[in-house]
Amino acid sequence: MENILGIYNNYNKQIKLALVFLALFGLTLVGLKNYLLFHTSVELFSIVVASGVFIVVWNSRKFFDNDFFIFLGIAFFFIAFVDLIHTLAYSGMNIFPGYGTNTPTQLWITLRYIMAVSFFIAPFFLNFKNKMLKTEFVFAAYSFATLIIILTIFQWEIFPTAFIQGQGLTPFKKISEYIISLIFAASIFLLFRHKKDFNKNVFNLLISSIAINILSELS
Repeated sequence: MENILGIYNNYNKQIKLALVFLALFGLTLVGLKNYLLFHTSVELFSIVVASGVFIVVWNSRKFFDNDFFIFLGIAFFFIAFVDLIHTLAYSGMNIFPGYGTNTPTQLWITLRYIMAVSFFIAPFFLNFKNKMLKTEFVFAAYSFATLIIILTIFQWEIFPTAFIQGQGLTPFKKISEYIISLIFAASIFLLFRHKKDFNKNVFNLLISSIAINILSELS
């Protein structure tokens, strides 16, 4: 019986791996033919994942013995929201007329800052036992910060320029990528200090996801 279960699990892993490669191959073909469709598909997937993180965490928050994941879950709600605005504002979508390639780049760097800072702050809530985190305060703080950033981009137009048509990325955008990478790296350091507070598999997945985010920034 154990051999049969082993074969079944191995078969499932192979199927999942094949589906992943098939999806990547399909996205590559789409990207070569229509980059706008490729970008929209990838971003929508990211938005669904980020929204899913919030929904799962929020509906299971009473089962956590600290506030680490609750804080991150709320953060991912706003990450999904900014990512959605970034996707809609992307050049070629024509949803926000009058805005060029700089606007989606500004929104992209904004959501990356939100993600990096959130991962950096979250480990401090590992010491918050018995649900000391005030979720309404976290929602209010993220709502206020997100609103201000959106206004600086769309209304006041004082957000630093991230992309200049015909020239490319600005020093602000390039330097920000390194700053974001350093913040992610600092969050890994903090997580290692609290390694004992996590299940081994969960900890490894967290570190891997942050490491991938660093590589994404550097690329």
